Amino acid sequence: MKPLQGVKVIDLTRILSGPYCTMLLADMGADVVKIEPPQGDDTRTWGPPFIETESAYFLSVNRNKKSFVLNLKTDEGKKILLDLVKSADIVVENFRPGTMKKLGIDYEVLKEVNERIILASIFGFGQSGPYAMRPGYDVIAQGMGGLMSVTGEPGRPPVKGGFSLADVGTGMWALTGILLALQARNLTNKGQWVDANLLDTMVSWQTYFAGNYFATGKNPKPLGGAHPNICPYQVFEANDGYFNIAVGNDSLWKKFCQVLNLDIANDPKFATNPLRVENRDELIPILESIFKTESFKHWVDLLDQAGIPAGPVYELSDLFVDPHIIEREMITTMEHPSFGEIKQVGIPIKLSETPGELVSPPPLLGQHTYEILQDLGYNDDEIHELYEKGVTVGEVVKQHV
Repeated sequence: MKPLQGVKVIDLTRILSGPYCTMLLADMGADVVKIEPPQGDDTRTWGPPFIETESAYFLSVNRNKKSFVLNLKTDEGKKILLDLVKSADIVVENFRPGTMKKLGIDYEVLKEVNERIILASIFGFGQSGPYAMRPGYDVIAQGMGGLMSVTGEPGRPPVKGGFSLADVGTGMWALTGILLALQARNLTNKGQWVDANLLDTMVSWQTYFAGNYFATGKNPKPLGGAHPNICPYQVFEANDGYFNIAVGNDSLWKKFCQVLNLDIANDPKFATNPLRVENRDELIPILESIFKTESFKHWVDLLDQAGIPAGPVYELSDLFVDPHIIEREMITTMEHPSFGEIKQVGIPIKLSETPGELVSPPPLLGQHTYEILQDLGYNDDEIHELYEKGVTVGEVVKQHV
C-alpha cells in the first residue's frame, strides 16, 4: 500500500512547479492523469539535452503519470475533463488567473460537478492582489521575494539561486496545501481551493532574515557563503576545492580552535558567537589562510572526526557517486519504453510502512489517451471521431482507431 493509493489527480500543469507537485503525489501512489494540449507540455521540447525524442527537463518531473491529450478549447474536450472530475479527488493547474474561468472549468464549475473536489492553483503572484495577473517566473519571484538581494558576493550584482527555488518550493507548498485539504475533507466531506504562488513562497522563506530586519530596520546584505547570525558558518577554499563548515555554538568553537591549533578560542574578539559575528572581517582571513594549505578532504575528515559539522561543495558528478546518496536511493533508474534505462532523482520522503515508489517512466505524449477514453465509456468509433475533430491526438490513439 502507498499513502495516496486510490486518490485520483487531474494534472493540468506544465513546466516545473505544477509537474513537480503532481510527481510527488504520483510517487506516493496517487493516480495522476496529465492532461496535455495537442502540442504537449512545453518542456518536452526544452533542450538540449535530449534523450532521443524527449528532453531531459521533461523526464525529470513527469514520472509515474499517465499522459492524456485533450484540447480544452473544444466543447468536447471540456465535457471529457468534467467527466473525469466527477470521480477525481484533486485538480492541479498553473494557468494565469482567469484562464480556468475563460475555459469554463473554474473552481465554481468544478465544485458543481463534484463538491469534494480539491483545486490547487499555482501561479507567480497568486489568485488575488494587485499583481495577480502578472506573468510569474522563478527568477522574477527570486528577485521580488528578496532572495537575490542576499545571494552572491558583497559588492557584486545580485545572483539568483542556481536552480529554480521558487518553482520547486511552490510545488512543495501546493503539495502541503493539497494534503491539508484532503485531511479537512475527511472532517467536512467538502473540497476547497488551494492557492500557492511563487512570491509567497519566497517571502515565507525569509524567516530569520525577516526577523533581523524587523528587529533592526536594516536591509540584509549578501555575504557570499556566510551566515548573517553565525560565524564561522560558511564556505572556505582549500587548495583543491571548496568546503563548508558550521560552527554553530561556542562549544564547537572551542573544539574547532583546538583541532586547528588556534590559540584564539578565548580571544575577547572571538570568544562568543556575537563577538565573532561582529568581528568576522578579522576572523575569516585568519581561517582562509589556514584552509588554503590542505585539500578539502583533509579538512572535512579532520573536522568530522572532531564532531564539527563540515562537508564538501559537490559537483553533480561527485554527488551522484557518493555512497550515502546511493544507499539512500536518491539516485535510481527506470526503464523507458522507447530508449531503455533512464536515471532519476529518488524520493526524498522515506515512510517506514507505506513508502513511495517509482512505478512508471515519464509518459510519451498521449500514451494513455485511448485507455482513459475507454474507461470513460467511449467506443472506438467515438474515439476516432474525437481524433478527427482534433479533440485529442497522438500516435497511440491513431494506432487504435
